[in-house]
Amino acid sequence: MEKLERRSTLKKLFAGIAGFAGFGAVSSANAAPATLEKKANNITTFQDMPLFSGSTQMGNLVFIAGKGAHFEGDIKAHTDHVLKELEKELIKAGSSMEKVLKVSVFLADLNDYKAMNEVYKGRFGAKPPVRTTVATYGGVPGDSLVEIDCIAYV
Repeated sequence: MEKLERRSTLKKLFAGIAGFAGFGAVSSANAAPATLEKKANNITTFQDMPLFSGSTQMGNLVFIAGKGAHFEGDIKAHTDHVLKELEKELIKAGSSMEKVLKVSVFLADLNDYKAMNEVYKGRFGAKPPVRTTVATYGGVPGDSLVEIDCIAYV
């Protein structure tokens, strides 16, 4: 009996979360959520096989793949370029920098943290997203000094 009650409670909890997050309208605990389909954009292929997408969307959430800067320059130039690329991808997906909920920043060198922040600040509006920043072991792919990905809503 306790196991059945726990399952019922969990179902209600997840149904409520799904409805709140835009994963389909849920009017009661017994209502079936709307069918969701993952939408992939800007798919990169490797040896004729799909490798990754520039962004994916499910419901009203959009996930933007990590962007890097693959040219000579300092951390400020790389950060500015990466943030502009993120913004372009968000706009293509029907979102914006102001609608970003979560950002992950990967630095090739933790000593670049302060300079990266100088460029980063204010780019996401008055209500910035939560953020995780880490330094990578071995650097960022493509010799970028920074890579940034994010999750937003549309």
